[in-house]
Amino acid sequence: MVGNIRTGCCWLLSALILVGCESDSQSTIETPVFRIGLLPDTQGGTDREGQAHVALHPMRAVLQHQEAAGVDMVIALGDLTDHGSALEFAEWRSAAGDYAEKGIEFLPVMGNHETSYAYTVEWIDSIRDFIPGDAVHMPGYEWVNYYVVRENVLVIGLAYYNLPIAFEWVEQVVYEQRDRVDHIVVASHDGLIGAKYGQTREQIVEGTKEDNRVYRVQPQIREFLADNDVIYVQGHEHQYQRSLISARTALQTLPSGSTPAGGNYRMPAYTQIMAGNASYKGYEFRYGERDLVQTIVSQKNATMKNGSGSLDVNSSVLTFRGSRVDYASHFSPHTAQSNDGAESFAAEWALLDRFSRTTDRCEVVVYPDSIPEGTRSAMVLQPEYRTPLCLSPNGGEAQLTGGRNRTFNRTDTRTRDMEYTPGLSRAESLNDLMRLAYQWLFQYHESWTPNLNGPQRAVPDTDSDSLIIPEATIDLKEHITLSWLPAGDDTISDILIVSGTQNQTGVYQDDYGAPGDIEADSGLPASSTDGGAKPPVELPDYATKSWNIGDAVADPYALSFSGPEDAGESPVLAIKEAGDWRALAPEECLVQAGWQQSYLDTAPERAAGCGDWPLAGFDPAQDNRWWAVLQRDAELALVERDSLD
Repeated sequence: MVGNIRTGCCWLLSALILVGCESDSQSTIETPVFRIGLLPDTQGGTDREGQAHVALHPMRAVLQHQEAAGVDMVIALGDLTDHGSALEFAEWRSAAGDYAEKGIEFLPVMGNHETSYAYTVEWIDSIRDFIPGDAVHMPGYEWVNYYVVRENVLVIGLAYYNLPIAFEWVEQVVYEQRDRVDHIVVASHDGLIGAKYGQTREQIVEGTKEDNRVYRVQPQIREFLADNDVIYVQGHEHQYQRSLISARTALQTLPSGSTPAGGNYRMPAYTQIMAGNASYKGYEFRYGERDLVQTIVSQKNATMKNGSGSLDVNSSVLTFRGSRVDYASHFSPHTAQSNDGAESFAAEWALLDRFSRTTDRCEVVVYPDSIPEGTRSAMVLQPEYRTPLCLSPNGGEAQLTGGRNRTFNRTDTRTRDMEYTPGLSRAESLNDLMRLAYQWLFQYHESWTPNLNGPQRAVPDTDSDSLIIPEATIDLKEHITLSWLPAGDDTISDILIVSGTQNQTGVYQDDYGAPGDIEADSGLPASSTDGGAKPPVELPDYATKSWNIGDAVADPYALSFSGPEDAGESPVLAIKEAGDWRALAPEECLVQAGWQQSYLDTAPERAAGCGDWPLAGFDPAQDNRWWAVLQRDAELALVERDSLD
């Protein structure tokens, strides 16, 4: 069942995000749009008679939401069923079939609940007519590992635990298709780095002796996915998380910018998205941030346990348009735990996470302004909105030059242990197990490599002969990107997209998803670099402390923007709103002076009535050098003053 490709439609995902409505080039010819919806685990558990079911209420809610968003394809991220039974497959097919008949294409990947309970032949019999007819299959793994190309997007689907097995095939596919596509999505049920699971922990640190399927290729996989700017999507974890996985280590993932000869370059990391939940069970956050190689920028779970009063259902959409990708993830809390009571399941969607970026971008991780005084910066631990210069392809440049990340989310994790069995495990001793944990997962704490999640991330317990991963309080980071699009018919400079500034609001939750108060509650013991607890945070008055980021306000940040030398005599810095360009500030409100850092604390005097406009200025000493202080993501360009209303 291959769905049709929808183009030219505008679908409102939230009050602030309109995707699929704009052109991506200076041409008036509309750029094709391709949208992918992510469907998390839909296993529904068993009823009183022991019969397993699909979680039909959340599944239908996700598909209904994604149909309204105009998706062309839905990736079902594994664990479609609980027991792989004929009844469950029939239920899943019935729900998915309703939307396939409307032209939506499905790309299902096999989860552990299919490999554990359903033989491959049963998976093939039940799912094969949902797999696109033009899919190219991995030899020997037909119907479980395959790829398709849609518009300028390569989509690769892999079964549970198949990433290392299929890696050489994935490399070959990417090399063959690289010149045809701008974007690559790899979808599997699980990944290298998890929130509860993760192949690195399961098959390397706690792995079996001489089982080297993951061990021999894990660094190469991280490097390859980063080099090719892959968006890696997965299920399995029953919670939502977006993070950056570094090709090196997190402390070596330096801000990216530009070089005079080579142009802009990206950070050596790839985006990993755990798509959340569409089932009747939620998982707590175990082990915490794998801080050696992982940087978490969004995290939310709900378990209906230990103070968490609901579960979440999650719906995420990736929209590809030329070199640009827009991402929006929504959630809805609910208390349903079975397929009974359809009338009681009414999803009320709220925006949880988002980003917009292009393939030509510069980026930086901005750490929260909770780093203890005196902590060594270790190359990347900076809470300021500062980037290197980012070069526009047709002349000009942009740069973030100031501001601090005072508004951030905080989450707790649960204490867990790791064990070994001499002769069977890769680790032969407790010290060996600790060595593996610090080699592959956790950042060892020293003054020159500080660990912001605590000085002891892996602690040997000789009494139990196990390795303890203590509970920790984690402050999330921001992934800020400066991206370029070519100038349009209505601009005289290339278009700059600033993204990542509005994704956190000061929310605090514990490991099970119970709410906390970041302004009143201390973090867990031993989760600060000095061995104490992270203290409460004084948030700015604009922090909403809400999971819904639809009306989030960013911390003030300073932006410098320069246009090309031939920008004309009357350019004005403009911001795009609802598809139209408007001046960032009226001419009488522009400061006629170069940028000064003191403006972040004390704004210069402006004319009466200018307080309702962003602080912005023009440096008369430098051609086309503009600056602004913003509190939102933005799309900016120079336009002719006479072209504005």
